[in-house]
Order: sequence, then C-alpha cells, then structure tokens
Amino acid sequence: QQYTKVMGKNPKFTSPANAINSLSWNQANEFCQRLSMLPEEKAAGRIYRLPTEAEWEYACRAGTDTAYSFGDDPTEVTTHAWYNRNSGQDTHPPSQKPPNPWGFSDMHGNAWEWCHNWLYDYPDTPETDPAGPPTGKLHVLRGGGWFHREPDCRSASRFTEDPNSPTKYTGGFRVAYTVR
Repeated sequence: QQYTKVMGKNPKFTSPANAINSLSWNQANEFCQRLSMLPEEKAAGRIYRLPTEAEWEYACRAGTDTAYSFGDDPTEVTTHAWYNRNSGQDTHPPSQKPPNPWGFSDMHGNAWEWCHNWLYDYPDTPETDPAGPPTGKLHVLRGGGWFHREPDCRSASRFTEDPNSPTKYTGGFRVAYTVR
C-alpha cells in the first residue's frame, strides 16, 4: 500500500496488502528516492535507501550466528518464513510470521530483498560495514522468497540480478534511512 501511495501504481500481480515483489533494483531505488522527497520525510531529515548487504545481514541475524535467525534447523523454516512449501506460490501480507529477535519480520522468505551493493567476492579478511564496489553488473538480493527452498532463506544466502530486470515474481525490498 505504501508503494502505491508513493509510486502511483502497484506492479504486483496479487493483492495490494501482500509484500511487494516483481520489482527491479532500479524500481526499488526509485521508490527510496521518491519517499525521501515527501514533505514530511524531508522535514524529518530522513534519506531513504536500500540497505547494504552488511546492514541487511546484521538486521537479519539479529545477534545470532546460526544459519537462520531462529536457529540451524531447516525444518523450522515453515514456522518462520513463507517459502516454496507453504506460500501457496505468492507473497503474503507482512508480519504474518514471527519476527526475529530484534523484531524484524519477513527477513527469511516471502520476497527476496534488493540490497544497495553490486555483487562482489567477499574479502579474505573481515571488514566493518563494507559497501562493496562503486559499480558492477549485478545487484545482490537477500533473504529468499516464496518461490525458494529452505537453503535460499538462510541469513547468509545471496542471489544476484541485473538492476534493470524485475526478478521473476520474488524481488522485493525493505528500506533503510539515514538522518541528515
């Protein structure tokens, strides 16, 4: 519903109450730019953007070091995520599954989520909040979607796509913001 309010249309093929999907990175990024331009957001000093991969994974893991924010058992995915075994082949309204320990819903499953980063190989040494390269060919999506299996919903799972190409049914996003 927020996407339709900001963009003036809903590109989805299903209910407007469901998580937005089937978007390209460019469409998700445009939403962030337009949201930032709303008078109430400008007045609050908020600049919306897609999260970096590091921000996304930090929020998804919520202080855990397991495969999923709820543990390592893939049979528990059904309880915590919409994915290929329980989704009915569609996204669902947000927050229908339990949130992670920090209160974030749908970090696993429902819709792959675009990240700001271009695809890059992880370095051999740890980095703090890496942003990745300034240019590239493919952007990263995280979290798995309604069409995917349990391993694709892991906290560390990555997928890539051309930024101009809407992902086939499952590409969504969540926003992060910086305060000016």
